[in-house]
Amino acid sequence: MGKHKPIWDPSTDCGDYVVVTNCAALHVTGRKKWQKTYYRHNTRPGSLRSVTMDVLMAKHGGAEVLRKAVSGMLPKNRLRDKRLARLKAFEGDAHPYKKNLLRFGGVQVGQEGWSEAVKAIRAADSLRL
Repeated sequence: MGKHKPIWDPSTDCGDYVVVTNCAALHVTGRKKWQKTYYRHNTRPGSLRSVTMDVLMAKHGGAEVLRKAVSGMLPKNRLRDKRLARLKAFEGDAHPYKKNLLRFGGVQVGQEGWSEAVKAIRAADSLRL
């Protein structure tokens, strides 16, 4: 949503991108893969279409299943499509956003030792102030 940014406003979308990799390895438990059904309708009589999760994964991949799950969790308002557009899901490891990863002191967030790099930067800033 962008609540951590100083320019945040409830009526605008100023959040960050979310990049998800390896969606081809999406795993669900139980019989959801064969029983979960996605519906779509174009408002005309008799036009209700349904597809199960395994058919959707075979046709569009795990990224579309993840996108539909996130879409169902987002609030149903005018910012929903803008927020969903910031979700970037990829079937494998390769994606064009590798340079945009957060780094502290040259260490990528989530890698080993990144919390120590953050502490060192904050300590240096507190001494400077």
